[in-house]
Amino acid sequence: MSRTILIFCVLFSMYITSNGQSCANYNFASNQVFSSCNDLPYLNSHLHWNYDQSSRTVQIAYRHTGVSASRWVAWAINPSAQGMVGSQALVAFQRSDGTMRAYTAPVTDYQTQLQEGDLSFPVSDLTATYSRNEITIFATLRLDNVSSTVNQVWQEGPVSGGAPSVHPTTGPNLQSMGSLNLLSGQSTATGGALNSRTKKRNIHGVLNAVSWGILLPIGAVFARYLKVFPSADPAWFYLHASCQTSAYIIGVAGWATGLRLGSQSPGVQYTAHRVIGIILFCLGTLQVSALLLRPKKDHKFRFYWSVYHQIIGYTVIVLSIVNIFKGFDILNPDEKWKRAYIGILIGLAIVAAVLEAYTWYVVLKRKKSGNTHKVDNGVNGTHGHSGYGGRAHEAI
Repeated sequence: MSRTILIFCVLFSMYITSNGQSCANYNFASNQVFSSCNDLPYLNSHLHWNYDQSSRTVQIAYRHTGVSASRWVAWAINPSAQGMVGSQALVAFQRSDGTMRAYTAPVTDYQTQLQEGDLSFPVSDLTATYSRNEITIFATLRLDNVSSTVNQVWQEGPVSGGAPSVHPTTGPNLQSMGSLNLLSGQSTATGGALNSRTKKRNIHGVLNAVSWGILLPIGAVFARYLKVFPSADPAWFYLHASCQTSAYIIGVAGWATGLRLGSQSPGVQYTAHRVIGIILFCLGTLQVSALLLRPKKDHKFRFYWSVYHQIIGYTVIVLSIVNIFKGFDILNPDEKWKRAYIGILIGLAIVAAVLEAYTWYVVLKRKKSGNTHKVDNGVNGTHGHSGYGGRAHEAI
């Protein structure tokens, strides 16, 4: 019995030493000594440092334990704000030949691949080691324009093709940030703020996907296909107007959320996603405003209004779908959400294809029987392009 207890104690001691040893009890193989250290609350990480207040330099050793050779790790200071964007990162990973690569990488947006570049402060003596599932980054930083209390971010992710890939966007990877006082050693975790920002980004994505990406195409389907049938008049118009109005209101809420997120992340560049979003808002507002100027059915300008209405409408739908996929690339959600949206688009495309074929069948049958239901001259009417015998397809 005593031998069993002894073996258990030895194994437990070995486990604690390799996985949960406090930074205060850690001894570096190079015999380096650091006066301060901090056990970071997430991702099995520890920070050791020596801070010289007079010269404004800090010598650091960042340790990330329990990490395989196929992962990268990073530790960063964000001089301007909390969070990822604006961070000045030290990155390290093991190459395929077993050597370590350590370099600096400024983080300018959420789509970063941690490309190598100069930081906003000087870095020297940058090296990295890998031993027993532990990567350690050593460096000396000169923080002339940074206070003794810094915003720190630490992270890890997979290596693919000899370069860092996108890290997970759930759990500890979203909480690995906080503030650190280099003089007192006091630190606070601010992962909750990051979670709040992430929730806002998710809300922004959901609102825009539902409005611009789902309701708008459904409204266009109602307008294009139901109006061919006399029995659906005027139900098709109310269904169409309800979908498009709801889509615009929800879409504006999503757009405003995006603007708010942009103002809270001054380091983010004006990406294509943001530019397309602004264009969509302008075109959508133009469409809604055009409803107030819609000519009567027998007005000579009704045909031209219908052409304009459809061109702008279909342009909005195409740009919306493109921008939603750009949003997926930025948010990087679980693959199931992207697949679900693709499934919805495929479903709408199948429905549209079936209705397109059936509508043409009905129209051609009417023409053959000489019972064409002529209601309005427009793009798709008897004087239009597609030859439908119904009223103009005023989609969206």
